[in-house]
This record gives sequence, structure tokens and C-alpha cells, in this order.
Amino acid sequence: MSTIKVIWDFFLNQILGMKWLNELIGNGLSASGLDISNRWIGSIQFFVYDVIKITILLCFLIFVISYIQSYFLPERSKKILGRFHGIGANTIAALLGTVTPFCSCSSIPLFIGFTSAGLPLGVTFSFLISSPMVDLGSLVLLMSIFGVEVAVIYVIVGLIIAIIGGTIIEKLHMEKYVESFILPAGSVDIEPPEFTRRERLTYAKEQMISTFKKVFPYILIGVGIGALIHNWIPEEWIVTVLGSKNPFGVILATLIGIPIYADIFGTIPIAEALFFKGAKLGTVLSFIMAVTTLSLPSMIMLRKAVKPRLLALFIAICTAGIVIVGYLFNVFQTIIV
Repeated sequence: MSTIKVIWDFFLNQILGMKWLNELIGNGLSASGLDISNRWIGSIQFFVYDVIKITILLCFLIFVISYIQSYFLPERSKKILGRFHGIGANTIAALLGTVTPFCSCSSIPLFIGFTSAGLPLGVTFSFLISSPMVDLGSLVLLMSIFGVEVAVIYVIVGLIIAIIGGTIIEKLHMEKYVESFILPAGSVDIEPPEFTRRERLTYAKEQMISTFKKVFPYILIGVGIGALIHNWIPEEWIVTVLGSKNPFGVILATLIGIPIYADIFGTIPIAEALFFKGAKLGTVLSFIMAVTTLSLPSMIMLRKAVKPRLLALFIAICTAGIVIVGYLFNVFQTIIV
């Protein structure tokens, strides 16, 4: 049993966490005559380490997930979802969201396509909530920083929010609040293409390159902010604003996260820096959920597809779920971390 634990710890710390890389960069800076205890040099070490680590994980994850996605192209996903009804359909839609695009702005066109194809509105909203919030990339990245328990629970509660949110929208019969240019499109059955293995690998490579080009600027910005927080903002400030001293920290983090547009790869470095500076776990996870699910640019895009009342309901359901989850993580932080 101890051998398994050693292997698992090695996997988390050295494979996912890449602690060796941080030490290598620190040793390189020290060998160059630089003092890594200096805040400027420490910021450089943090920045270089996180950018390289996240870039390696990003490219690997996008390639693997895109290969999986090649089996679940929109046409096939629509056929799969069409076989289920009720909460089962919401559950399958939420699960499909874990192997689809990495940010809400990429998920909205798929949501529009599914809705136009005649899938129930609640089912498509379960997909829309799940897709940016709990993709497989977030699971691995969260594991590399916060550990397996936190990552798995995060994904489970994210799926629960997606399932419940979609079910509520379904029960309230909000179809009349979808813009008219979407609903009349009807359902057109298109036979999904069958890829060879080589074509799947090519598709995965192209998706990896395309997604990397889109998200890399956000990685640089996110890691830059993380380096600033990690080395320059006093721990007392973080604890006071986002720690146990502020009972409204979860709500504040959620409200701060909503206007920001970034994907999970650009958001996690900020959350990591906040957490290790004393912010509560649930507070930083609420921040991640708010940024990835409710970013202002995404809501502006979604407004073109749905009317204000349905948009407001979507925001209210997601916000309530994020806040509740945040407080629950804060309550049980000592148990799961």
C-alpha cells in the first residue's frame, strides 16, 4: 500500500505538478548568480515555471480530449442526446460537456446548434453549463494543484449544477424566450463522418494547435497576475478579503470573476496564487467557476440567442449554484485538503 502511495504522490507532484521543473528553473537562476528569494527573481521563476507547466499540460490534454471529441462531433452528439429523456438526457448532456470546447464562448455555438436541431432546451442548457466549467482539462489541472479529492469533487458538483440547472429550465418551459431565428431551424439529420485513425490524429493535432493559439495569451496574462499575487501582494490582504475573516468572500470572488473573460487554463494560475496566499478553497473555486461559466463576453454572445428573462434565469441558477458550492467547499476544506 505504501508503494502505491509513493507512486501516486510521484505522479501528482512530479508528473502533473512538475515540481522538478520548478527546482530546475530555481537552480538555473541561482547558478546565474540571481537570488531567487528576491521578489523580482521569484516572480520570474513563478512565471516561467507556470507558463511551461501549463503549456505542456495544455497541449497534451487538448490533443487527447480532441481525439476523444472526434467520436462526439455535433451530429453524433445530437443523435446520442436524442435517445434520452428527462433527467437522464440532462445527465448525458452534462457528461458530453466534459469532452467539448474549453471556454463558454466556444460552447455557445454548439448550444445554438443543438437547440436549432430540436433538442429539449433544458438538455442543451445542461450542456452549456457543464462544457466550460468541468471539462477534462480542468480535472487534470486541478489535480496538479489542489489534489485528486478537490478535483474530483469539483467536477462532480459542476455536473450536479449543470443537471439541476438544465432540469429547472426544462420544467419552467422557457422555450418562448429563445430568439425566433433559432427555434424554427428544425432538425436536419446529417450522417456524421466516420474518421480513420489517421484522420482522428490529424483532427486532434489541428485542434491542439488552434486552441493553443487562442488560449496562450490568456495563460500569459493569468500566470502574470498569479506571479504578481504570489510575490507582491501581502498575505494579510488576501486573508482579509478572501480568507476566513470575510464571510462574503465567496460572493465577492464570484462577482469579481463574472466580468473576466478567460478559460480554465488562464484562470487556474490566479486561483493557485490566491489559495497559497491564504484565500479559502471554496472562494477560489467559485472564482474559477464564475470566470469560466459566466464571463461577460459569453453572456453578451448568449444574449443574441436567448431573451433577457431566460438569460437572467441562467445567470441566477449558475450564480446560486457557484455560491452554494463555494461555501460548502469552505466548510469542508479541512477534510478534503
